[in-house]
Amino acid sequence: MKTIRLTVAQAVIKYLNQQYVERDSIENKFFAGCFGILGHGNVAGMGQAIQQQNDLKYYQCRNEQSMVHTSAAYAKMKNRLSTFICTTSIGPGATNMLTAAAGATINRLPVLLIPGDIFAKRNVSPVLQQLESSQSQDVSVNDCFKPISKYWDRINRPEQILFALPEVMRVLTSPSETGTVTLAIPQDVQAEAFDFPVEFFKKKTWVVVRQRPDISQLKKAVELIKSSKKPLIIAGGGAHYSEALDVLKSLVYQTNIPVAETFAGKGALKYDDPHQLGAVGATGTPGANIISEEADLVIGLGTRYSDFTTASKTAFQNPDVKFLNINVTEFDAAKHGGLMLQGDAKATLEELLELLKDYQVSDHYSNRVREFNQTWEAKVSEIYNYRHDNLLSQGEIIGAVNEFADDNDVVLCAAGSLPGDLHKLWRTKSSKSFHLEYGYSCMGYEIAGGLGAKMADPSREIYVMVGDGSYLMLSQEIVSSIQEGYKMTIVLIDNDGYKSIGALSRSLGSEGYGTRYLFRNPDSQKIEGDEVVSEAILPINLADNARSLGAHVIECSDYNDLTEALKAAKKINKTTVIYTTCDRYQGVDGYGWWEVPISEVSEMETVNKAFKDFVEHKKKQKYYY
Repeated sequence: MKTIRLTVAQAVIKYLNQQYVERDSIENKFFAGCFGILGHGNVAGMGQAIQQQNDLKYYQCRNEQSMVHTSAAYAKMKNRLSTFICTTSIGPGATNMLTAAAGATINRLPVLLIPGDIFAKRNVSPVLQQLESSQSQDVSVNDCFKPISKYWDRINRPEQILFALPEVMRVLTSPSETGTVTLAIPQDVQAEAFDFPVEFFKKKTWVVVRQRPDISQLKKAVELIKSSKKPLIIAGGGAHYSEALDVLKSLVYQTNIPVAETFAGKGALKYDDPHQLGAVGATGTPGANIISEEADLVIGLGTRYSDFTTASKTAFQNPDVKFLNINVTEFDAAKHGGLMLQGDAKATLEELLELLKDYQVSDHYSNRVREFNQTWEAKVSEIYNYRHDNLLSQGEIIGAVNEFADDNDVVLCAAGSLPGDLHKLWRTKSSKSFHLEYGYSCMGYEIAGGLGAKMADPSREIYVMVGDGSYLMLSQEIVSSIQEGYKMTIVLIDNDGYKSIGALSRSLGSEGYGTRYLFRNPDSQKIEGDEVVSEAILPINLADNARSLGAHVIECSDYNDLTEALKAAKKINKTTVIYTTCDRYQGVDGYGWWEVPISEVSEMETVNKAFKDFVEHKKKQKYYY
């Protein structure tokens, strides 16, 4: 057997650099590069290996959490067929990735983490940043990744990578199992040399197959659809990842079954398609939620039925409602006790398209859907054009960006009140023009995710919409975008604090307590709620902060300023921040419910009133077995 002597780190990088993925006879390299901060736990191992592997591009980042967000966003734009490696030192460098690693797994997006680890030899323990345990010497902070990783391993001997790395790739390229994969490698093992088989480093192509549904289940599904009078398709992220949207459109036009969309599914149909009901659930449109309540058959297409999608189990009120779940993942296909049609979304819809040639919903039903679409679009136009006292509402800001953006441009967001408003209001013109991370709704994803989306397709303009709360949590990747020449337009909205949870707090009777950026009240010694004098507001200059990170900054005071800023930003060749303030209290009406527990007893009458409303909503909850 021919061998080559390499360090473990060199062997890992050499192997990963030879991994390819293929779907529908189209092949591409799986890893687009490696993000990392090279500290004492990986600089001499993984860092040195990357340094000498010239054709695997290394990218700096400013925060370990950011690089995982960037990788996940890139994978989302690439329909999970490509991603990045993320390597860190031991200790805090590793655990900084935990938040984003959880988000990648929750959103079913492939990301490979290679954190450094404590010495396998243990001869110098405790090392710097080592978590000591009195019960075991085989524990490190990297064990924290176990519950949020789809595959986790620690390499204590060089030859273990011969068996670990194929498992890493199996999981990362699996449509049903993908998510965060963590490969913890002790810093001494990274630098240890071993004679590896040369054959191990040959090019390997992982074929992503399109799993076909079981034929007996398919027949049952056809019978279920044909017997329904008010079917509704709920399109989730899986419809996008399997590239099923053309087939979905064909099926919809053949049967006239309407479509509503989750956050991840938005863009399944163009916004003005007559079969399009738009956003569904807690942040849904009136039409989508009315049809959801009446539907006798809910066809879940690549959705995991989050509480926002089901309006905390209050969405589907028809006493005879049934569920048909098309999902590549058995776990999701089984939800709500539905008929499990486990398989690739595109392949399954192709089967249904052929078998449903003689089925259509009634004209009355399809006409209602068309009316709901038109009525809602009129409402969106009204919100886009709302004008009051030169103070911008969030809906107007969304409208300005939407009307300026080209068809293939991307709006990207993650947390706060923006996602809910975008879900309802953004007019999707193409399948990738709406990029929301709302499985984890992670504050700080926005700018790092925007970088990943731009790296995935530099031809698109990326409009990152972010509130002041998320911006202050994680804005450093502006620096990385400047360094690498990936231009984003960041619309930074200053709400003087947490606008979303401020509104939530008020709706729960808690009066916005603790949600403003305020000086502490010297009398009460509290950080008060919404009703405060302007002198109490913290003097934070976010525009200057963005300038300090290297961005070009345009400050706006009204709608005309905003539209001119968007025009100017389009011509600027580096990351540009458009800074504007927003009316904290002007929101968009909600048409669905989301369960947030409220105190059963309180000295505050506002809380007691909110609890009574809460109890009434709870009565509508239904459970499906």
